[in-house]
Amino acid sequence: MPLVVIGPRSPARSEGFTLVEMIVVVAIMALLAALATPSMLGWVRNNKIRTVSDSLQNALRQAQTEATRRNRQVIFSLTDNSPTTNTYTTKVNGSNWAISTVVPTDSDTTATFVEGGILLNVGSNVAITGPQTSSNAATALCFSSIGRLVQNDTPGPTGARCRAEAARYDIAMSDTKTGDRPLRVTVAVGGQVRMCDPARTLSASQPDGCASP
Repeated sequence: MPLVVIGPRSPARSEGFTLVEMIVVVAIMALLAALATPSMLGWVRNNKIRTVSDSLQNALRQAQTEATRRNRQVIFSLTDNSPTTNTYTTKVNGSNWAISTVVPTDSDTTATFVEGGILLNVGSNVAITGPQTSSNAATALCFSSIGRLVQNDTPGPTGARCRAEAARYDIAMSDTKTGDRPLRVTVAVGGQVRMCDPARTLSASQPDGCASP
């Protein structure tokens, strides 16, 4: 029987990744992250706009509901003051919102603070502009007991002035960038509150668009 000579065995390869393989994996992950970052940032920015717009829309609908429920005029306004009492100053681009009842001129009753909320804590760097009307004279919106917009030059809060005209609030990032999708919340004279995309024109094919001015 021939003698078989067996040489020294090669050491088995250790388990794991080599340095080159690790560098390749890290490079690929960095590339994928760089490609995904712009779209992710865009999603975050547009989500902030949507969140603020939803909150504003809900607050406006609440103001209209309170007016019909209480059977009296109610004012909705933006303000930079903490909305916890009737003492606040209206502002067309305020960061908070407030709802109060309006005292009739022939009444000796006092206004009632209904509710308030903070808008821009849910969306940093989001800017709100409104209410914008055809005369650009309104600083707040007054809902009648039947839910319609009505004119009132002295509805109560400091600086407040209401017009019986359709109004809109524009919501966008304060540092506008390509890819942003601003939104608009509109209030018709009849009281209908609607959120729409100002980059689109309302039509059968674009139901999310805004109506022409």
